[in-house]
Amino acid sequence: SPTNWNVETGANIRWQTPVPGLAHASPIVWGDRVYVATAVKAGQADLKVGLYGDITALVEKEVHQWRLLALDKATGKIIWNTLGHEGVPRAKRHPKASPCNSTLATDGHRIVAIFGSEGLFCFDTEGKLVWQKDLGPMDSGFYMVPSAQWGFASSPIIADGKVIVLCDVLTNSFLAAYELADGKEVWRTARRDVPTWGTPTVVESPGRKQIAVNGWYFTGGYDFATGTNLWHFEGGGDIPVPTPVFAHGLIYFTSAHGLCAPMRAVRPEATGDITPDDPGSTNSAVVWAHAKRGNYMQTPIVVGDLVFACKDAGAVTCFDAATGAVKFNHRLGAGGQGFTASPVSDGRHVYFTSEQGVVFVVAAASQYSLAGSNELHETCLATPAMADGTLFFRTRGKLIAVGAGIGAAAGQTN
Repeated sequence: SPTNWNVETGANIRWQTPVPGLAHASPIVWGDRVYVATAVKAGQADLKVGLYGDITALVEKEVHQWRLLALDKATGKIIWNTLGHEGVPRAKRHPKASPCNSTLATDGHRIVAIFGSEGLFCFDTEGKLVWQKDLGPMDSGFYMVPSAQWGFASSPIIADGKVIVLCDVLTNSFLAAYELADGKEVWRTARRDVPTWGTPTVVESPGRKQIAVNGWYFTGGYDFATGTNLWHFEGGGDIPVPTPVFAHGLIYFTSAHGLCAPMRAVRPEATGDITPDDPGSTNSAVVWAHAKRGNYMQTPIVVGDLVFACKDAGAVTCFDAATGAVKFNHRLGAGGQGFTASPVSDGRHVYFTSEQGVVFVVAAASQYSLAGSNELHETCLATPAMADGTLFFRTRGKLIAVGAGIGAAAGQTN
């Protein structure tokens, strides 16, 4: 994937296509298509990015259309644009959030979407609704100030013909599995935790297939077939956002906000209560841990033998994946930018996108080296998708495909 590009001249830009509405749902790629979800209303939706502590929720009384779009991966042409649901949002959102934060999932035959409090929806690859489920109002507020509804963000995942959803909200939280074919509930396990915003992760290890989820009271692993809790621990950041990451036979968890910001690696064969004495300590299940080196918004990424994690103010820490040894800590840019989108990597470089739309390209190495810094010229809070050497960025109003070998003269805009 390219380390440098120019949206204005078209250098290394394959295409850029306007996308209506406001959403932080990431694009996904399957075959020759890019799929993306969005929420459209009349007029311009408010969005406030940056580093700030305002917790007041934004109320939107207007009718929204939650839409699903399919684009041609090669050209950016919109193949179809389907209305999935229409109505006034059932919940408020954070000024930095959107009415459509959850990323789509697909197995190539079905596309699954969570449209926040509007529910769980399943479409075919032509955009036709196959089934839908009302999951109840997703009251994703701050547990200390329940009126501060911030919006739902956990994304569905598909595995073995099942749709797995994590609904950690202020009341009646649960983890559940549904049949992808018809939406029939397979199991549902109640959870006692504060609202969380991460996505569940399927972890397959010898003799065990489980679903790992982040939390504050109850981070843990659940049996994939039955939903039974296998192990758990308590503590960490009290607004858990990052998704667990499985690599090298370990599950990496991080969270921040409140008293601590741990980064830790857990064995998937853990059982029972594995809560360590404090967030920075280890035990038979927690292989390594740092009490204060974790991060708040971004999901870390494992590249080779290294873990890269970026704090919301742009400080990147690189850890040894096996031991947790810190290889470097370096701030991206001059400071003052917020970072919400999670990093992606092609194996050689790690791409970190700021909310202001600056993409920092860092060598995937144990010493810090900046290979490039590129402007998208729009705000960007969605994690980019990556396929076949092309990066797909979902900015405030566009999808931008960045790929090597496209000259300035060939840069095209739809």
